[in-house]
Amino acid sequence: MTEKQKVVLAYSGGLDTCVAVRWIQQTYDMDVVTLTIDMGTHEDLETIRRRALQVGAIKALVVDATDVFVDYFIWPALRAGALYEGAYPLATALGRPLVAKLLVDTARRHGAAAVAHGCTGKGNDQVRFDVGIKTLAPELRIIAPAREWDMTRDEEIEYAARNNIEIDVTRKSPYSTDENLWGRSIECGALEDPWTEPPEDAYAWTVSPGQAPDEPEYVEIEFERGIPTALDGKEMKGPELIQELNRRAGRHGVGRIDHIENRVVGIKSREIYEAPAAVLLHAAHRELESITLTRPAMRFKESVSTAYADVVYDCLLYTSD
Repeated sequence: MTEKQKVVLAYSGGLDTCVAVRWIQQTYDMDVVTLTIDMGTHEDLETIRRRALQVGAIKALVVDATDVFVDYFIWPALRAGALYEGAYPLATALGRPLVAKLLVDTARRHGAAAVAHGCTGKGNDQVRFDVGIKTLAPELRIIAPAREWDMTRDEEIEYAARNNIEIDVTRKSPYSTDENLWGRSIECGALEDPWTEPPEDAYAWTVSPGQAPDEPEYVEIEFERGIPTALDGKEMKGPELIQELNRRAGRHGVGRIDHIENRVVGIKSREIYEAPAAVLLHAAHRELESITLTRPAMRFKESVSTAYADVVYDCLLYTSD
């Protein structure tokens, strides 16, 4: 018997990727290896891993990439002052090239012929994954089930029921969200209308400024060669420092971003972000530069920051251009 080809699927454990496991098996007759990547959110990864095996994956891999994400993606972007269109700290955009790299590495390690992701044909992330993967491994096939199948969400739920895929879909949120240690993005639902103020239930990391404490809170951040290394005199590793600033800044309403964004796919989109630590650290880093850089250096830095942000947003970190 000829051994089936393998595909490595970026797996979150939600409805789309659970259905994708079975759909790939039925549509492409391939064995599915799932890859779940933690970038600082500390979800219940063991539950996600078990769910992948239950729905039919031959292997379910979990990788803690938090330290790599901070050291090789977040800190370089902070040092560059990379804010897309002057507002977005690029949390999701920084995470996608790392996921692409880990998909490629896993595919090669397990002898897979393809990789798969759960992006639709509407947003930025399909471009980021496709560009990143094809730059690193042009020989790998890319499968995008949600872009290929013709199913609505209700039809996905019916597909899951027919195929004995157990998944909790009773708590349907009106929003589409993505989060990692550096930030949280929220879109869809009422947020589609830029005239509508975001409802409070869209936020999870920040309080409303009107509900923030009356007394200000001061933080002292130490930088070494552009990288934050200590908070209030206490040395901290990157993930710990970011988590603490997310908590402390978020409780003061710091980090909410309401932004009309020019997407890489050529459309404008109203985006809501929560990034307490990112907003605070970028502000602190700019103030540090204001007292250390010469005027020519600052003018040059502005242009470099814009260019770097565009490269990250378009997932061109792995190109030579």
